[in-house]
Amino acid sequence: MIVGVPRESFPGERRVALVPAAIPNLIKAGLEVVVEAGAGAAAGYPDADYTAKGAKITADRAEVFRAADILVQILCYGSNDKTGKADLPLFRNGQTLIGFLRPLGSIEDF
Repeated sequence: MIVGVPRESFPGERRVALVPAAIPNLIKAGLEVVVEAGAGAAAGYPDADYTAKGAKITADRAEVFRAADILVQILCYGSNDKTGKADLPLFRNGQTLIGFLRPLGSIEDF
């Protein structure tokens, strides 16, 4: 299984859903990790930190969504009412999404 970490797209969001220190445990559990380039930069984690721990970096956001069985995001669709809709076409059937949700954040979308 592959864990995907896309770069946060909400304006001003500096957090990242997965820090490099967690990657060895995921790999030990048999998972692969794919990270969008720059995903951790605003949080102080350059791409080199992720590759040093065993993650693969990709410049293509769509590739992260395409490859991942499990996606981890801080502000995913449902909590990101500014730019979250742009990710909807990238999701595929059967993926697991782990992140903060705000089910009543954009009530007009439902």
